[in-house]
Amino acid sequence: MAEELVIARDQLVQDQAHRSIVGGIPVALVLDSTGTVHAIGDTCTHGDISLAEGFVEDNTLECWAHGSKFELTTGKPLTLPAYEPVPVFVVVERDGNIFIDPTVTKEI
Repeated sequence: MAEELVIARDQLVQDQAHRSIVGGIPVALVLDSTGTVHAIGDTCTHGDISLAEGFVEDNTLECWAHGSKFELTTGKPLTLPAYEPVPVFVVVERDGNIFIDPTVTKEI
């Protein structure tokens, strides 16, 4: 599968997660305070909860339901009850737009 246009960068709000479906896969996008856009799997590994409805803090996205925090760069859970990571996708920025290939994840 090729890269898919997900959203214009200027539609992202700093430190707020945005939920998108890319190639049938739910993805949470986060524009952090340094200007970096992150894309991680949107489904908490502890339960079937959208992470994009959670809270961005520092370099994490916290599940609103049970409080598990996932690192934006690695997808690893930093707090229980989640113990499995979420996938982290490669983000490509081109011409003010965000593209993701949902079949390509970052090697951590």
